[in-house]
Amino acid sequence: MTWRKHESNGISRSITTVEAPLDSGGARLHELGYKQELKRDLSVLSNFAFSFSIISVLTGITTLYNTGLSFGGPATMTFGWFVAGFFTMAVGLAMAEICSSFPTSGGLYYWSARLSGHRWAPFASWITGWFNIAGQWAVTTSVDYSLAQLIQVIILLSTGGNNGGGYLASKYVVIGFHGGILLIHAIINSLSITWLSFFGQLAAAWNVLGVFVLMILIPTVATERASAKFVFTHFNTDNGAGIHSKLYIFVLGLLMSQYTLTGYDASAHMTEETKSADINGPRGIISAIGISIIVGWGYLLGVSFAVTNIPYLLSKDNDAGGYAIAEVFYLAFKSRYGNGIGGIICLGIVAIAIFFCGMSSVTSNSRMAYAFSRDGAMPLSSLWHQVNRQDVPINAVWLSAFISFCMALPSLGSLVAFQAMVSIATIGLYIAYALPIFFRVTLARNTFVPGPFNLGRYGILVGWVAVLWVATITVLFSLPVAYPIAKDTLNYTPVAVGGLFVLIVSSWILSARHWFRGPITNIDT
Repeated sequence: MTWRKHESNGISRSITTVEAPLDSGGARLHELGYKQELKRDLSVLSNFAFSFSIISVLTGITTLYNTGLSFGGPATMTFGWFVAGFFTMAVGLAMAEICSSFPTSGGLYYWSARLSGHRWAPFASWITGWFNIAGQWAVTTSVDYSLAQLIQVIILLSTGGNNGGGYLASKYVVIGFHGGILLIHAIINSLSITWLSFFGQLAAAWNVLGVFVLMILIPTVATERASAKFVFTHFNTDNGAGIHSKLYIFVLGLLMSQYTLTGYDASAHMTEETKSADINGPRGIISAIGISIIVGWGYLLGVSFAVTNIPYLLSKDNDAGGYAIAEVFYLAFKSRYGNGIGGIICLGIVAIAIFFCGMSSVTSNSRMAYAFSRDGAMPLSSLWHQVNRQDVPINAVWLSAFISFCMALPSLGSLVAFQAMVSIATIGLYIAYALPIFFRVTLARNTFVPGPFNLGRYGILVGWVAVLWVATITVLFSLPVAYPIAKDTLNYTPVAVGGLFVLIVSSWILSARHWFRGPITNIDT
């Protein structure tokens, strides 16, 4: 090894170089204290594709369209999408700036350690890392379980529908679907990064093309279409939840948009496999959010123009059993052609997009588990950060799939309990996003050294906007969703997220503070 000076944005740094030539991302990784263990083959397109396919507007909007219809309806969705999108972009820009300076697979928890100062680094990285990885596992759980539920609806409609004697799979069959999907995802993620890059780009293309096909096809085929006035101004207050405040209803309706626009930290977790990661990692984050906002709005409009009877779409007595978008697709084709086969095929397009979303989510999970265990933060860490001959963290892949299966098991007892579990996917993950940004605008305000991508003098302002937005949605999405409050209507989000917080802090106080020292280097300099 030799030492040389590296100039970046006028800042002189000493970095370690090795015999193999390194691009800027590889050089920065060595400077941060890590040797290259994963194959650096991903282009900026591939990096973007992983985040874009995890955001997957076809996944988030389809699975939570019922929530959007119930709380505010078309007006909440069409305008709330841009509200959530604007603030999500602020979070993404703040994360991209930090990613450019610290392009490692550890991502958020590594950033927190570097930005919180020597005294707070171990605790900051511990709490950020566990919120991040728990949130990621919850995302995979919710995505793959949502796919299992969609398969259930597709089978129901294909066999005659809810009103025609169709087959409705039991909760045990659905959990079996969930396990089978995770098994396939684990197998795919055991392949080399070259194959994963191919599947990632295919997933991104499928999401984009799928959105354009559905947003044009569904309103075109439908014999009854909503007016522009309905789509842009109709505000549904008849949600049966006992809530009458329009502002309150609008806030609850934002959950669909905010849940959809998550998972873009995948670009950060894939940086050790991305060429020129200090530039392309940030580009992946920002482009994934920006393009998702545009195509997602198009998908929302396309579906909403085929909505004419909200109460019927939400009714458990319709052919899709209350699955709103499935009923929209089915009715559009049935009304024109006398059968809903075309609608079922359209649901298949969505199902494949959700499948790709779960696949990319497992990829991101495994890289986070690999990096976190590399720093000794997980039980049996030496096992989870091992890589195989194809430079894949194979054990972390299968661990992520197994935990995501276990997190869906509460659905067998209560869907309310399951929803509380996956609420961590939105709130828990965004808390992990906000923590390093908070440290950057406070403790590291005057010491943060930006990378090639930076926000300049606007970095602090954007960072505070991001932190305040996360604080706001953490409170808003913890509010009751129905009145009067009862056991079956209670919002268990604060219980789930609060329980996770207590568990993380307790483990720190009782054990980890004695041995966890934050990110550790694996280069002997």
